[in-house]
Amino acid sequence: MKHIDEFRDRRLAGGLVDAIWRKADTHRRYRLMEFCGGHTHALARFGIDALLPDNVRMIHGPGCPVCVLPVGRLDSAIQLAGREDVILCTYGDTMRVPASRGMSLASAKAQGADVRLLYSSADAIRIAREHPAREVVLFAIGFETTTPSSAVAVRQAHALGLGNFSVLCNHVVTPAAMLNILEAPARRETGPAPIDGFLGPSHVSTVIGSRPFEFFAREYQCPVVIAGFEPLDLLQAILMLIGQLNEGRAEVENQYRRAVVREGNRRAQALVAEVFELRRLFEWRGLGEVPYSALKLKERFRAFDAETRFALEYRAVPDPRACECGAVLRGIKTPEQCKVFGTACTPESPIGSCMVSAEGACAAHYAYGRRRLASEGGT
Repeated sequence: MKHIDEFRDRRLAGGLVDAIWRKADTHRRYRLMEFCGGHTHALARFGIDALLPDNVRMIHGPGCPVCVLPVGRLDSAIQLAGREDVILCTYGDTMRVPASRGMSLASAKAQGADVRLLYSSADAIRIAREHPAREVVLFAIGFETTTPSSAVAVRQAHALGLGNFSVLCNHVVTPAAMLNILEAPARRETGPAPIDGFLGPSHVSTVIGSRPFEFFAREYQCPVVIAGFEPLDLLQAILMLIGQLNEGRAEVENQYRRAVVREGNRRAQALVAEVFELRRLFEWRGLGEVPYSALKLKERFRAFDAETRFALEYRAVPDPRACECGAVLRGIKTPEQCKVFGTACTPESPIGSCMVSAEGACAAHYAYGRRRLASEGGT
């Protein structure tokens, strides 16, 4: 398939791997964080991390919105779903994420809650119009990639005068999390491993562009390469980061030029700016409370804010004691270093969000890493 097979060419991949081995200085270490869970899965699926020199280490980052969603926010969604007058609309990847007391949205649905799966935010608007006597709540979640679709739904509800529609907003912003990761080692002992460079998120960058990441290169001397998801994309991006570090440069480079431009999608940005504004604080799983890292509805659209409509009070809830998702999301540990990985915690019986999400690091290691270890004679 065009634009797929051409980025999986074995000969070209071999050449890039050889170039990485030649360029990687054996007297230094390269600690590169892939922020995006799609990158984590691609690295594991294609065995790219196993092809790199020992001194080039890929560190998993926050991964995806489902992974970083704290237990307390899930509890709020389950609380709403338990109301007889509410239809809770959500995307499929949130259904099995564990919340408090062994609950999840899937178990709430099994107990009679009206939880409905969406393919798009437009489905929630349709359901609200079909059920005018019920309160329809969109459990909105995502990085900048999915925020515009929630903004479209809010604007449409406003235009239609839908008094029974609201949004439980959990949209978060990527640059704030990257800033938290870079600053953490200086302000708390439990911060992540030091980061020498980032593989910048691809889908996020199609919306916000590459320009927001220039701050990290300029102020923290941390190079960023926006990378695509195919094997050649990732290998080329890793080579570009190594080149920058060898040369003492810290810039934002765009490997994913076929999809990302510096200014991003200005129409989508304007739509988000019309509907949403920054929250002062928001809790991320693994990162704690991060200032100005999430969105809420602006005053004009506040009538569609489920937290206000239902007077929800957020309560922070710690992760299960055995779960190491927080450490994995900060880059402190790999999934295999969690004591319950692959034993008590599997995709069939997950304890943490990183094993549930389609883009979670634990799910990637379980699906691909364990298989590769077995083929190499490991356990």
